Amino acid sequence: MTAPLTPPPPPHQRPSQSAEAAQAPQAPQAPHGQAWQVPPAGPGAGVAATAYEQDGPGMKTEVREAAVVTVAVALGGLLLGLLWWWLAPHVPLVGDVVDNGWVVYFKDTEGEQAIGVDGAFTLLALAFGLVSALAVFLVRRRGGVPLVVALCVGGLLGSLLAWRFGIWLGPGKDVIAHAKAAGKGVTFPAPLKLSAKGALLAWPLAALVVHLGLTALFGPRDPDPYGDGPYGHGAHGNGPYGHGAHGDSPTA
Repeated sequence: MTAPLTPPPPPHQRPSQSAEAAQAPQAPQAPHGQAWQVPPAGPGAGVAATAYEQDGPGMKTEVREAAVVTVAVALGGLLLGLLWWWLAPHVPLVGDVVDNGWVVYFKDTEGEQAIGVDGAFTLLALAFGLVSALAVFLVRRRGGVPLVVALCVGGLLGSLLAWRFGIWLGPGKDVIAHAKAAGKGVTFPAPLKLSAKGALLAWPLAALVVHLGLTALFGPRDPDPYGDGPYGHGAHGNGPYGHGAHGDSPTA
C-alpha cells in the first residue's frame, strides 16, 4: 500500500510558514449572543476617557452660553445707571442775570461733588463686576475662554448703558432753561457727567479678576493621568513596588 499524497503548499507560502500557522493558537471565540470587550490600551486609558468626558460642552454650546451671559450682564447696566443717578452727589449750580442775559456758575467752586460723581460710578461698577463674576461662576464653574470674554464684553456694554441711562434720568443738559425755571439765585442740580471715562473699564476688569480668581481657587481640577498606574499613585502613591517617591522598597 502507498501513503496518501499530501498536496503541496501554495507557491507563495513557504513550508515553515505553513507549520507556524498550524501551530499558532486560535483566538477564543465569544459565546453566542455576546461580544468580547477590548481592554484599554494602557493604564491611563480609563483616566483619559474620563477626562475626555469631563472636558465640558462643545464649542457651540459654550458660544451660546457666552452670548446669553453677555446679554444678561449688559442689561445689568440699567440697574447700575439707576443706582448711579440715585446715589451720586449733586453738583449745585446757580443762575444769575448779567446784562440782560442768563449765566450759570458753580455755587461752590471748591466743592468735590464732581469727583464724587465719578467715584460713585466707579465703586458701583466694581461692585457689579464682583457680583456678575460670582453669579456666572456659580452657574457654570468650569469657566472657559468664551465665558470670560462674555463677562468682559457684557461688563463694558453694561457700563456704557449705565452711563447713558444715568444721564438720561438726571437733569437736562440745557442748564440755561433750568436756571430760568428755577429763578435767579436759586440752586439747582447740574446734569450728570462722567469726567473720568476710565471708570467705564471698572466693571469688566473687576469681573475678569474675580472670575479668574474663583476659577483658580474653587474650579474643577483635571484628573492625574498617572494616578492609577500599576507602579504607584503619582509621586506619593502606593504601588506594588513601594509607596511612590517616598515609599518603602521591597525587602528581600
